[in-house]
Amino acid sequence: MIVVRNSFRVKFGRMKDVLALMKESEQAMKAMSQRPHRLLTDVSGEFYTLVLEEEYNNLADFEKVGAEMMKAPGWKDWYQKFGALIESGRRDIYTVVA
Repeated sequence: MIVVRNSFRVKFGRMKDVLALMKESEQAMKAMSQRPHRLLTDVSGEFYTLVLEEEYNNLADFEKVGAEMMKAPGWKDWYQKFGALIESGRRDIYTVVA
């Protein structure tokens, strides 16, 4: 099993807007990935940090879900709104060992 952690640096003062967009997309994400996921915000470290963690059986499953999501109706419009609120981001992928 792997954990995919997407970390985003949200533009100053725009966290509420980003969280509203994430809530808007939550049902679609659950329907497509059928994977456990968590949404985290900063308590310490860089201000305005949003983290999305998801679990997958393997990298092939991760790639499959990503490809399906990008084909979903409305995804491009949603992502354009989301991207306008983000300064930067990164993705870390971990193997679950325990």
